[in-house]
Amino acid sequence: MKSSFKISALILAFAGLSFGAKAQTATTTTKTSTSSNGVILSIGVDAGLPTGSSFKDAYKWNLGGSIQADIPVISNSLYVTVNAGYDNVFGKKNIDGLGIDATNVQLLPVKAGLKYFIVPHFYVQGEAGASFLLNKSDLNADKTAAFVYAPQVGYQFPLGGKSYLDAGVRYEGNSSFYNTGDNAPKFNFVGLRVAYAFSTK
Repeated sequence: MKSSFKISALILAFAGLSFGAKAQTATTTTKTSTSSNGVILSIGVDAGLPTGSSFKDAYKWNLGGSIQADIPVISNSLYVTVNAGYDNVFGKKNIDGLGIDATNVQLLPVKAGLKYFIVPHFYVQGEAGASFLLNKSDLNADKTAAFVYAPQVGYQFPLGGKSYLDAGVRYEGNSSFYNTGDNAPKFNFVGLRVAYAFSTK
């Protein structure tokens, strides 16, 4: 319950900041997200904090990177997204003073989904796909791949020309890599992606 509250508060705060920034910018344009109808490519840095008692008790935070393509479906409003990245989740040392160190988790998520601009520059995005565990043997996991889903809200800050700073907050959930029933550990986290984006057209 506490984790859900924190996630909701973080998303609402980010949405409020985005709308506030938009309100301070005078504009006479129509409902568009960018000045181009081309594919938007982005390269970003991803960071996050683990959620769930068992995961956050043993892990501190994650850091990685990703590349994404936004393919227009409806001009400047709706895009199909394709995203691939890498996340390293850093394990804690000497957990609870027991002398046990958690092994880092290395994930390679591959996702696809939809990105919709509600108002100019502000969007909601949903993706799903597969997350691959690169160090399965180190973690004694049963599976190499798990289902991953990621709802996100974000804002595209214009940098001039066809370039943008794309910042988004998301919740990334994974099914478990272990066959131990309902109590199997899941590598879920609240994440932030900050990316340099540019239009190809």
